[in-house]
Amino acid sequence: MLQRRIKHGLPKVLLHIILIGVGIVWIYPFIWMVASSLKTNSEYLTGGLTLLPNKPQFANYVRAWETANFSTYFTNTVTITLATVTLVILLCSLTGYALGRYRFKGRILFVSAVTATMFMPKGFTIIPVYSLINAMGLNNTLLGVILAESGGAHVLFILLFMTHFRGLPNELEESAEMDGCGFFRTFVQIMLPLSKPIIATTAIMQFMWTWNSFLIPLVFTLGKEKLRTLGVGMYQFVGEYSIDYTGMAAAASISLLPIIVVFLLFQRYFVEGIAGSVKG
Repeated sequence: MLQRRIKHGLPKVLLHIILIGVGIVWIYPFIWMVASSLKTNSEYLTGGLTLLPNKPQFANYVRAWETANFSTYFTNTVTITLATVTLVILLCSLTGYALGRYRFKGRILFVSAVTATMFMPKGFTIIPVYSLINAMGLNNTLLGVILAESGGAHVLFILLFMTHFRGLPNELEESAEMDGCGFFRTFVQIMLPLSKPIIATTAIMQFMWTWNSFLIPLVFTLGKEKLRTLGVGMYQFVGEYSIDYTGMAAAASISLLPIIVVFLLFQRYFVEGIAGSVKG
């Protein structure tokens, strides 16, 4: 019996040890960044991979928040991210519902064309997007940044919603139609509440992408520095002849904290959404 336990238990122990080691290697850069945010610039440059500072420098966070104007950038980032996530969920869920529940001529061609846009670098589309936003008079505005961020195909989210809605039973729509529900009422009151895991998955992933976005906020706020986001605001620590590394580390730690909190709060729905879409 003892030999059997050792035989079956040893591989699991080794697997756990390997996974713990991989996990430590994976999170070490993040831990090092947080530790670096508490050092002086001289310690940062000469300390190598050591973590503990001689004396914690919490003033780095104060400098990042106030001197580098991160309080304004943080507000801008929250506004742009929340509005973009809301628009993306609305547009992708409607598109996925139409593609997943209805059969129409050219549907397969449309899905193929949308899927093909996944292989197009975002930098290739920045010029027409800029021309469109500028023609609307929304350049150097938060609304312009929001529309530019929420625009595009968002293929992954559309496919997730399409797969989810396609797996729902037809009786749901039939009963809703008998109760006098139209297209949008059926979608909002019946179908959308059943897709909470997919909504959570879309919200988390789009939140991370928008929160860390750099190119679009940079291009569409060149004329107004006060409209910049956290990602663009990192350049405040890069001077002509020097770089404030510890201030940048503190700013990066501040900017990553909301992402970690959001993921920890909604990770269960995120896993359910991915698992459900793969199963479907």
